[in-house]
Amino acid sequence: MRTKNQRWWLTEDSVSLVVDAPAERVYDMVADMTRMGEWSPECACVEWMDGATGPAVGARFVGHNRTGPRGLIRWSRRGRVLSAERGREFAFATEEGGREGVVWRYRFEPVDGGTRVTESYAVGRIPAWARIVDVPTNRHKELLAGMRRTLEQLKAAAEAQAAGVPVAGRH
Repeated sequence: MRTKNQRWWLTEDSVSLVVDAPAERVYDMVADMTRMGEWSPECACVEWMDGATGPAVGARFVGHNRTGPRGLIRWSRRGRVLSAERGREFAFATEEGGREGVVWRYRFEPVDGGTRVTESYAVGRIPAWARIVDVPTNRHKELLAGMRRTLEQLKAAAEAQAAGVPVAGRH
């Protein structure tokens, strides 16, 4: 995906990485939202809401995040699953003021040597204060680094699982 993001205004971006594991296995790891804190450096944990127990279109959740020095900046966002196509795509939107804020998408493409996983975000609506903070904190650079780290963690866990090595989660 060609970067359409400017340093001054978050819009969208993506990062891809090839994982030596089948697309369905990698999808299952990503779509289990309660494990997102194991992969993402920003997400602390995710909880399903309103009776949801797993990935399905319309399932609702709340994600608890942290960033900044020693993880001192903390916030929570409600969200909803938009796409849950096992082995192909998992997507969700976080909410801002009861409306769709940012869409996060994971695409899984079988390739020689495993699965190309692409994580992307597309900003629709975020608070004005967040737009203002984007510039001096270089949020774009932080999100790209976070996506790379997320995919690297996911790759390590998926490949260890494929090799039969037990992987302890980060909690």
